[in-house]
Amino acid sequence: MKRAYKYRFYPTPEQAAFLAQTFGCVRFVHNSIFRWRTDAYYERKEKIGYLQANARLTALKKESEHAWLNDVSCVPLQQSLRHQQTAFANFFAGRAKYPTFKSKRHKQAAEFTASAFKYRGTWQRTKSP
Repeated sequence: MKRAYKYRFYPTPEQAAFLAQTFGCVRFVHNSIFRWRTDAYYERKEKIGYLQANARLTALKKESEHAWLNDVSCVPLQQSLRHQQTAFANFFAGRAKYPTFKSKRHKQAAEFTASAFKYRGTWQRTKSP
């Protein structure tokens, strides 16, 4: 059985800035990979899977103009691609509408998995990128 926990926390200004940066990176990765997938489908009728999208993310992070993607944890970026893969799978199976771009104006979210945390003493902290 899988279990999820939701916590309310009140971030310091430094933590709020880090979260804003993470949300921005997640949105950028989602939108750029979404555009790439959409173009591939409409131009070549090619379906892009998670592994190809993840390879594209790695290539994006290696480009000098996108080096800022390395400033945040890779876990929420990869989770964004997993959610996108699920959205496309649901679309192609006829269970949902075509996925959309993420907007700054809507709810901001980033998913961290258990692998993004490590235990030190009595505190759990995110792994630094």
